[in-house]
Amino acid sequence: MASSLTKDSVTPGTPGSEKTFFGHPRGLATLFMTEMWERFSYYGMKALLPLYLVAPGGLHLSAATATAIYSVYLSLVYLLALPGGWFADRVLGPRKTVAVAGVIIMLGHLTLALPSAGTFYGGLGLVAIGSGLLKANISTMVGHLYDGPDDPRRDGGFTVFYIGINVGAFAAPLAIGTVGENVNWHLGFALAALGMALGLAQFLLGTRHLSSRSDLVPTPMSAEEKAATLRKAGLWAAVAIVFYAVVGLSGHYTLNWLLVPITVAGLIIPVLVIARIKRDKDLDRAEQSKMSAYIWFFVAAAVFWMIYDQGGSTVSLFADSSADNTIFGWEFPVSWYQSVNPVMIMALAPVFAWAWLALARRGKEPSTATKFAMGLVLVGASFFLFLAPLGIADGGHKAAALWLVGIYFVQTVGELTLSPVGLSVTTKMAPAKYASQMMGVWFLAVTAGDATTGLLSIAGVDLNKTGIVALEAVLAVIAGAAVCMYRKRVRELMGDVH
Repeated sequence: MASSLTKDSVTPGTPGSEKTFFGHPRGLATLFMTEMWERFSYYGMKALLPLYLVAPGGLHLSAATATAIYSVYLSLVYLLALPGGWFADRVLGPRKTVAVAGVIIMLGHLTLALPSAGTFYGGLGLVAIGSGLLKANISTMVGHLYDGPDDPRRDGGFTVFYIGINVGAFAAPLAIGTVGENVNWHLGFALAALGMALGLAQFLLGTRHLSSRSDLVPTPMSAEEKAATLRKAGLWAAVAIVFYAVVGLSGHYTLNWLLVPITVAGLIIPVLVIARIKRDKDLDRAEQSKMSAYIWFFVAAAVFWMIYDQGGSTVSLFADSSADNTIFGWEFPVSWYQSVNPVMIMALAPVFAWAWLALARRGKEPSTATKFAMGLVLVGASFFLFLAPLGIADGGHKAAALWLVGIYFVQTVGELTLSPVGLSVTTKMAPAKYASQMMGVWFLAVTAGDATTGLLSIAGVDLNKTGIVALEAVLAVIAGAAVCMYRKRVRELMGDVH
């Protein structure tokens, strides 16, 4: 990366040294590399997780239990992004929070690397907590590098940062997945810890290039607020400890005592957060209207992520048991399928950006609601496509790898029509009072979708059955049709947001 840094004059007021990173503030290189290595550790572990859970040399759980754990873990990561943002705003500030998050994530991966089933779930919890703290704040620090929202370099900076995410996500399954599946599961998790350690080290070395705003605590808590918060946190922690101690000592404890409460919280909390914002009397009529429109997008996104995130669980477990994972006779690790999406994102994202601009110039760019409808129909189509390899496996044959690559391709196209648009519309429709919190609200759509998958798995539903896959596909297409049918009404509710 050092070779890409050039000596340039910089815009007055730009934080950091005189060096730039592809024409952007030098601090972007620090955040790019931090995010790349964090995503390397996160996606590498995520690719291994469901396979380790079902493997005879791993925890040897059922596919339904593995899917439940995977889905609950993902929902928890995105659920914790909301308190992660609050923690930086009220307690430590973004820079220190990200440093703490890196340490927690690294310790989580090291705990997963221990050859003990007893510590495994603790390691998952640490990675989820650290990811929630980091996810909410590192993008905020990217924004701090620029002179406000009107800085012409801002969008380009986030694009470069987004490339870092996908470079890490692409490389992780190839490296960590290969080591975990072919050498040793726990060595794979240790490699994820090494990735996070590298990210943390270069973050600490490069913090001098970040904006001074990243060190500030925007709305610090008073001593009284801190004391009250600690008392409440201590009380809830004591209740949880006593409850689980009683359940454990009475001999009634099973994994569902842990999974069910998290899953239910993942469904209830998003509803409560949206309802609280919607009922807020401080919002004017225009903001209330925009929130009504946003609920449509939120529910649509939850349905989308419910199916999309099964690419790492349901589809991956199918590949492990029922697919012919070979190319020209050469067998590759199952975890490598998780590299398909990021490489396609990097290839297709510029194409989509160009296409939307070209259509906009002609006045033919689809509306936000139409793009959401397209995303839902496409993710539904990916599961209709999934029916083909399921049918092949039911016939006693191994499904070709290209079927699964096709599923990931269709899902990626759907993601590009919905996810970037959702991020954009979230920032545009956020009420002024909740401007800094709304990105966390968007992440709650992922929480709700994954929590639904987790609840189905906990209830014993086999998500790899033809009937269930077809039902989910139909649900997504119906949801897409509903959004499309009511797009004019949604457009009216959006007011001046285009």
